[in-house]
Amino acid sequence: MFVCDIGSIEVVRPYKRVVFIQAALRDTVRTSTLEPDMTASAEKFTRQTLLDVQPLTPNLFSLRVTRDSGFRFRAGQFARLGVTKADGSVVWRAYSMVSAPHDEYLDFFSIVVPGGEFTSELSRLGEGDSLLIDRQAFGFLTLDRFIGGRDLWLLATGTGIAPFMSILQDFEAWERFDSIKLVYSVREAKELAYVKEIAELEQRDYLAEHAGKLQFIPIVTREQHPGALNARITTLIENGELEKAAGLALSPEHSRVMLCGNPEMIDETRKVLKARDLQLSLSKRPGQVAVENYW
Repeated sequence: MFVCDIGSIEVVRPYKRVVFIQAALRDTVRTSTLEPDMTASAEKFTRQTLLDVQPLTPNLFSLRVTRDSGFRFRAGQFARLGVTKADGSVVWRAYSMVSAPHDEYLDFFSIVVPGGEFTSELSRLGEGDSLLIDRQAFGFLTLDRFIGGRDLWLLATGTGIAPFMSILQDFEAWERFDSIKLVYSVREAKELAYVKEIAELEQRDYLAEHAGKLQFIPIVTREQHPGALNARITTLIENGELEKAAGLALSPEHSRVMLCGNPEMIDETRKVLKARDLQLSLSKRPGQVAVENYW
């Protein structure tokens, strides 16, 4: 989920930059009838069935589709979805999986974009209609980016919560870390999605033994909301309010931080964390921070 005309995922590695197509908050997408990497070969994708579309907030919705038995992914990765238009062309957009790797279906989370090409096409679909999904999952916002660590911090803005919901429904984070801090920032309280699901995570049978590890810290920046902090993530780190709310310090030794959201938040938060010696984790230089930009 990264920065490009259509949104892309950008992973910085020593001496080279790798860019992958990814979802955007803007509904800017690639449309094609002939592109060989997406539409020419059926071997590149499978045709799946739309099972359900649910509004979560006034401008956000989730969709559930069937899952091909051969589709594998790590929690935190994304897939490319395609919708066939009336003229036979296909509109593609990338979405992080919200569902867990062990689920038999795939869940995704999207913002409604008035007039947006992909969401306009999607709005015409109903239960039982078809979507195309790439056979391969992409992305590096996964826990194998980290070595060691005691505390996992998941910092999200907007639809950047999606990969963290997948990570939180998987076993690995709960088994590896002593504490998990989910920090979720939105502009207005009505944009807080998955609140009920987050509250019920530790009640699941397979996570019950880890109850007490997760703390949910909502942030609402444009209005006061009970139980939520009221400032930008960077401000809350700089003034110490985020650590105070978490009851835990951010430190290179113990903290592993994942960032997912708009590019401005990512860039500013990385700078604030770097000032505390929390470094971006690279393939040849493990660090404490992993990022994905949604735009």
